[in-house]
Amino acid sequence: MATSTDDERESALEAAALAVRRGGLVILPTDTVYGVAADAFDPDAVANLLTAKGRGREMPPPVLIGAATTADALALALPGYARTLMEHFWPGPLTIVGKQQPSLQWDLGDTRGTVAIRMPDHPITLDLLERTGPLAVSSANLTGRPAATDAKTAEEMLGEQVVVIIDAGESPAGADGLASTIIDVTGVQGRILRRGALSLEELNAVLEPSGASLLDEG
Repeated sequence: MATSTDDERESALEAAALAVRRGGLVILPTDTVYGVAADAFDPDAVANLLTAKGRGREMPPPVLIGAATTADALALALPGYARTLMEHFWPGPLTIVGKQQPSLQWDLGDTRGTVAIRMPDHPITLDLLERTGPLAVSSANLTGRPAATDAKTAEEMLGEQVVVIIDAGESPAGADGLASTIIDVTGVQGRILRRGALSLEELNAVLEPSGASLLDEG
């Protein structure tokens, strides 16, 4: 569904929110690449998301949130350096992997007690997250193929598996847009698990005043 006018945007958001509440999958834009999303608290929907991408439970999806404050409801005891990065780079292309809150009633796959969280910098997706709550989201592509940076490419790969496609044009980062940078913040020192839109130098420049730094294992 196109979002070029206010009415089209509202219709697309309403349809996507309804699809999520009913356990369906939706394709949505983000500030990096297009994603395929499901209600993070609906185990069947998350399982369908993994199946659509051709993934198993050993590759659980990250969770997108609409407000940074939600991170504390999902992750346990985030360290100070993680909060510094969140304050500086959220919303934006930074995914943090923290220790999952033990009280959460969900099943994202074999997470080994962790959860990957990101607040995307895209107005349509943030609006949708306000309506749905946290969404399990993975890049809108079949495993092993490049991530989609426009709705048409995402539809070619996953169109038969989803209920709604929100078409907001090409990703802001362009056709060569990078995925988010993923950082493990479960330890005393953070580690880059996947290099992406944010470089080690950019991240460490923010941490330098506090004396913290990240290791690059991406």
